[in-house]
Amino acid sequence: MQTIGVIGGGQLARMMIGPAIELGLELKVLAESSGSAARDRATTVGDFRDLDTVLQFARDVDVITFDHEHVPTAIILALEKAGVAVRPGSEALTVAQDKIVMRQILEDLGHPLPVWGVAETTADVEGFLAANGGRIIAKAPRGGYDGKGVAVVTESVQVQEWLALGPVLMEEMVDFSRELAQLVARRPNGDTAMWPVVETTQANGVCTEVTLPAPTGDDRIIEVAAELGRQIANDLNVTGVLAVELFETPDGRLLVNELAMRPHNSGHVTIEGSVTSQFEQHLRAICDMPLGATDSRHPWAVMVNVFGAMDLGRYGRLAESSDVKLHNYGKEPRAGRKVGHVTATGSDVADTTSRARAVAEIFHADI
Repeated sequence: MQTIGVIGGGQLARMMIGPAIELGLELKVLAESSGSAARDRATTVGDFRDLDTVLQFARDVDVITFDHEHVPTAIILALEKAGVAVRPGSEALTVAQDKIVMRQILEDLGHPLPVWGVAETTADVEGFLAANGGRIIAKAPRGGYDGKGVAVVTESVQVQEWLALGPVLMEEMVDFSRELAQLVARRPNGDTAMWPVVETTQANGVCTEVTLPAPTGDDRIIEVAAELGRQIANDLNVTGVLAVELFETPDGRLLVNELAMRPHNSGHVTIEGSVTSQFEQHLRAICDMPLGATDSRHPWAVMVNVFGAMDLGRYGRLAESSDVKLHNYGKEPRAGRKVGHVTATGSDVADTTSRARAVAEIFHADI
């Protein structure tokens, strides 16, 4: 039996537990606190930035993987130097951890990107603003997620505090028609498997809904997204699940927005929507097992996130929508925090979306 060590105790680690059991794998988690979402498998509670803690945790596992991308590069390199199998490895993770590095490497590889630049001074910001319509996106290179570390900028003063900490990534405001995400899984031997591209709906930079497959009458988009995901996974030598967030422009082009080298919010819909979920597939990939089929189980699957707090006193209402599945992350309530999601499946996309939204609203509680 292989033992998997997951660094990070969030909902992604939590959703790996069931598939690990089904595959006959032992799952251990290095969690940030005893109340983490994946506390049921938290064999270690400690700081993922402390080398001794991480090395001690890794001593009893066969493979290390991640719930998030925030583990310092020095820690990952030390694990690899100690002979620990880290998947994805340091070379690939570096690209996901630093947005400036990601942009430069993807550009060097010839992948389609928004217009971008790096600011080290307010003059750099002003020059980029002038060249890109006076309104741009600024991103902190490290640590940002779910809309954090991202700002719409019209004046250089808006990023002065960020500049004091180091370089800032600048991007054009992309005129996109919608946002998509392509998930791909890759084994160490190079075998890959793609799910159909999904459409994501964002609010304030945070994903709120995902539709599998992305509604489209253009098969070319599906093919281009899949090939782009495959190429990036191979180019970066990814092991595990890779999520490629994409902008689709009104003229039908696809531009790479972000990368995540782990299971991703856009892939939660695969739990009910696909033959093999992203969580099972990630475990298969990092253990170098044959990848599972990624076909859809239903014509449509729609996932809706629940934020802030979840009213668990409303479970009785599930009888009204017994075909909609609820996932409670077991997290403490906090404004804007993802605390769960629901997924509906069906034969009509509008009806499926409506049912998913209705159940998400039932369980949402204001705080």
